[in-house]
Amino acid sequence: MLDKQQGARLANLWDDGKAAAMSEPERLLYRSNLLGSDKRITNYGGGNTSAKVVEKDPLGGGEVEVLWVKGSGGDVGTIKMDGFSTLYMDKLNALKGLYRGVEFEDEMVGYLPHCTFNLNPRAASIDTPLHAYVPKKHVDHMHPDAIIAIAASKNSRELTQKIFGDDIGWLPWKRPGFELGLWLSKFCAENPNARGLILESHGLFTWGDTAKEAYETTIEIINKAIAWFETANTAPAFGGAVKPVLPAAERRAVAQKLMPVIRGMISAGERKLGHFDDSQAVLDFVTSKNLEPLAALGTSCPDHFLRTKICPLVVDFDPANPDIDKTLAGLEAAIAEYRAGYAAYYERCKHADSPAMRDPNAVVYLVPGVGMITFAKDKATARISGEFYVNAINVMRGASGVSTYVGLPEQEAFDIEYWLLEEAKLQRMPKPKMLAGKIALVTGGAGGIGKATANRLMQEGACVVLADIDETALAAAHAELGGRYGKDFVRAVNMNVTDEAAVEKSFADALLEFGGLDILVSNAGLASSAAIEDTTLALWNKNVDILATGYFLVSREAFRIFRQQKAGGNVVFVASKNGLAASPGASAYCTAKAAEIHLARCLALEGASAQIRVNVVNPDAVLRGSKIWTGEWKEQRAAAYKMDVDELEAHYRDRSMLKLSVYPEDIAEAIYFLASDMSAKSTGNIINVDAGNAQSFTR
Repeated sequence: MLDKQQGARLANLWDDGKAAAMSEPERLLYRSNLLGSDKRITNYGGGNTSAKVVEKDPLGGGEVEVLWVKGSGGDVGTIKMDGFSTLYMDKLNALKGLYRGVEFEDEMVGYLPHCTFNLNPRAASIDTPLHAYVPKKHVDHMHPDAIIAIAASKNSRELTQKIFGDDIGWLPWKRPGFELGLWLSKFCAENPNARGLILESHGLFTWGDTAKEAYETTIEIINKAIAWFETANTAPAFGGAVKPVLPAAERRAVAQKLMPVIRGMISAGERKLGHFDDSQAVLDFVTSKNLEPLAALGTSCPDHFLRTKICPLVVDFDPANPDIDKTLAGLEAAIAEYRAGYAAYYERCKHADSPAMRDPNAVVYLVPGVGMITFAKDKATARISGEFYVNAINVMRGASGVSTYVGLPEQEAFDIEYWLLEEAKLQRMPKPKMLAGKIALVTGGAGGIGKATANRLMQEGACVVLADIDETALAAAHAELGGRYGKDFVRAVNMNVTDEAAVEKSFADALLEFGGLDILVSNAGLASSAAIEDTTLALWNKNVDILATGYFLVSREAFRIFRQQKAGGNVVFVASKNGLAASPGASAYCTAKAAEIHLARCLALEGASAQIRVNVVNPDAVLRGSKIWTGEWKEQRAAAYKMDVDELEAHYRDRSMLKLSVYPEDIAEAIYFLASDMSAKSTGNIINVDAGNAQSFTR
């Protein structure tokens, strides 16, 4: 039977008061965002909406009918007005006269730009003819779980008639494109009273004369399907549970061990980002009797398939007798077997003009009793791929409960995955940034240097885990960087670097968020000033604990992960000019910083054979934005130089060889250089960013 979330009715969110003041295109946007706000209606990037609107022609000045339709690559839930393509309807209709038949339908995509209205730069999607040729003003094309469960059933046509009668029609599977648009047109002509139709193995089309009517029809039809499944699907989900669900903490622990190992094995071509999901729908599936046979069938809806590949990899793990070491030992062979199977699928299905085989690794990894792990080129894609597979699970739950679930035929799946139009879109994608696919953890991440470093790494595409002991500053930094780069790119963990258990937990949490680690920026710090006779043991120990022991603890955890991944690694220590140049009145600080630098040298020796690089950046007098310089240390240094605190920045600038102030962004630039492949052949080195100080020359 359907789970509680799947069985809940969709709410009608339409607000007449809001819609009344809107233009027709604005009502299309409003409708689209409402539909896209619930993943039971359609997932990210899935589905499409349109409206045929009378507009003033910018050329002739007369009135023309214009198709507003979601453009290529858009998402109905988050789309803005500039996400819609606009095309002349008379020109779209004229394309029918140019159509040479189904074997030439891909060439019709090249004509769509010639139909553009008002020089709109938003590219039209392959779905445009599907909306253009439905003779209704407003059209919704959604991928609701409950509807696809019908569409993916062996007797989907019979079920459609049984549930909806003549209100909703049915068409057999057809790949989206010009031909399907003509099929829809023919269906509407022959069934003038129908309010929509189900496309086999695909999704739902509904329409109306107004935006409100189209929206409410979509909600009504989906709710009718949900209600039918509530009474018709009484069988145990997926044949019933045959394996136990591990407790939440144990599930996380298993995923934390699996993710870096899998990531290392599948990241040879490009680094992958991971996502873990142990929601109830996933747990129901990965503990079920029919897990393996259903998983082998793959998904049905093309949108699900494109995100999740031909099928998932079911990890050999027994939650009744959990032996994670045995599972880890078998991963290499399992992943190799999956790759071989994917290569065989490619060879069976390829055409003479098919693009070269792409990454043969699985996207979805199902772990019995634990959950689902997904890997992709970035965190957002990994998360969204998981969301799509949850949709597929819901579809399989429904279809297998009332009929026989049918996946997309292998050749059809291949023809979508290696569609030349899809390949052309992939080739147009911008070149990845320098740190795309890389995961960094920055200690002291909420401070001046730490936040500037996180910002610089994220500018180049890295995902960053901010680690800091200051919860208030950490929350602010997390919100700031998440707002700037997107929530998928940054996480925050509260970490005291001197607490061994806290460090281990923070790294484990980071593993679960992104799947691994590539870069450690060890930056947590403090500063103290006292004559040797006034230096207490507590002050001495505090410096050593944070600046030496803390750097040891975080490095040890990073090395453990790097060695699990077997894909190298990168450590950058933020030390100090004082680690090389002695300074009076700061023996505890200088000694701890010197220990930090020597630790980096030792780690560079240890890590080299595993391609783990360790380097050091030595700042000096970074006052602006620094938490260290906001309190006692600033006053102590001013007193030592017998000057006012406001004079310190000028003092440090003027004493430098270059007569320049040093800012957090300057340190971040050096860290980025050492963390990137620009310094791929550098380890055990020190970069001073101090505007020049002869005392701290390394040679």
